[in-house]
Amino acid sequence: MSKPTYKRADRVGDQMRQEIADILMRKIKDPRIGFVTITEVDVADDLRNAKVFVSAYGSDRVATLKGLQSAAPFIRGELGKRMRMRFVPEILFRYDE
Repeated sequence: MSKPTYKRADRVGDQMRQEIADILMRKIKDPRIGFVTITEVDVADDLRNAKVFVSAYGSDRVATLKGLQSAAPFIRGELGKRMRMRFVPEILFRYDE
């Protein structure tokens, strides 16, 4: 019987996507961050970095990304409280084309 090919980085990415979407909806009050959808979270195999791909509806892309980057330390802290991990990945926001 073979093991599933579902890596830990993928599982962490899925959970991070759900948690970040919840944090953005409930906790972040930055006016630059409008209606943002987290499309994908790509976590490196060593779990040190996570690229968070977002799409924004009807708002300025540059301002949205700046708002998300300035909220990244807060989001990372919230993830640390919510996810049982020794090390929370560094978060990099990217615009999803």
